[in-house]
Amino acid sequence: MTARHALLADDPRYAEMFDVARETLAAGGEVYEDLTPRMVALARQAPVMEGSIAELLGLPAERHQIFEVQRPHYTLWSFAACDRALRENEVFSSAVYRESPGVRRMGENILSMTGARHRAYRGIVQPKFIRPVVASLWRPRWIQGAVDALLDNLHGRERADLNLELCARLPVHVVSEGIGIGGERALDFRYHLLRATVLARNLSPEEIGRSFAVVRTMLQELIDARRAEPTDDVMSALVTGSLELPGEDARPLTDEEIVAFCLLVMTAGGGTTWRQLGITLVALLSDYRLWEACREDRSLVEAAVEESARWMPTDPTFPRLVMEDVEVEGMRIPAGCRVDMCLATANRDPSRWDHPDVYDPFRPRQSHLGFGMGPHRCLGMEVAKMEMVLAINGLLERFPHMTLDPDAPPPRLLGGLHQRGYSAVPVRFNA
Repeated sequence: MTARHALLADDPRYAEMFDVARETLAAGGEVYEDLTPRMVALARQAPVMEGSIAELLGLPAERHQIFEVQRPHYTLWSFAACDRALRENEVFSSAVYRESPGVRRMGENILSMTGARHRAYRGIVQPKFIRPVVASLWRPRWIQGAVDALLDNLHGRERADLNLELCARLPVHVVSEGIGIGGERALDFRYHLLRATVLARNLSPEEIGRSFAVVRTMLQELIDARRAEPTDDVMSALVTGSLELPGEDARPLTDEEIVAFCLLVMTAGGGTTWRQLGITLVALLSDYRLWEACREDRSLVEAAVEESARWMPTDPTFPRLVMEDVEVEGMRIPAGCRVDMCLATANRDPSRWDHPDVYDPFRPRQSHLGFGMGPHRCLGMEVAKMEMVLAINGLLERFPHMTLDPDAPPPRLLGGLHQRGYSAVPVRFNA
């Protein structure tokens, strides 16, 4: 099966994998309507509070416990507090992820690393994800063709659900092709990857093991192929790169290290862009003057994507482990505590943005935390933004009068504390 045929295939696995409510429940969380107003109300009371975000919201804490170790908990609400925690990664450590069984299943990767170790591993592939390389390699090689094929497939249609027919399909195939897994194998890989990690709670150990074996075999075959004949994809960078850790001789990555890296990149790259693109489209179409403004001035599209990540980041909270006693915004937090960084409220801090609860692509641009900040800022954010910008521009070009489908149920923002998005983006192409 060619890459184009796989991208457009009428495969029921798309609906199974790309449903926000199903994903949230399978990951052990609860499904809610938009929690943002409740989080913002708490954030207006104090920049930092004792207690986990689930506890402070009055949610059942046991349904939001993704860590094995029980620790005292604090929540950071303000932009200043979250920005500091993201930047000072050796005080507010991402090593907290080592206490999560779900993350450990992927093997040790950069998500849980800090300091020089994190810089050394990330530095091997960082050059593949910088903006100029995304423009010169990712866009012509993997993104533009996928966008064109998906939009060609909508030609002549009266209506569609863009969640499944565009938002979900585009990133999973782009990130898979970028790693080196193309065609039908991209969908097979994504399906078994989710079953072995994110959706594993609903499966037996035998089912998880079988899916992980499929994933491991596919990656090993690709590792072997690229060691024999490197190309310009991400896997080639991993197999030819040199790891330079302080006090150690430079060496290549082991197969296990490469597998762990790929599992993280492909899990994140296929999920966040899917949901954020849907959030952006619904925001533009819900206030139709914004869709019209983008139609008339395409330079506004990138601002619309950035504003979406500020206003409604698809991942609203992230954890950190406090490594030493520290004071944050007047609150003393002892070493050994866990903190929840609420990026959803940090990005709506009224001390930084006027009318922060309004989605406004025209607002003056300044940094936000929708893609993180500091050493763990989203590795693939330039790829994600390019995908979204090209997809929205393609829709504006081909379907300039597209609207939300008035005959379909209104889109509902669903999800939990760690991911959220629209499970449907119903549109009508010719209003």
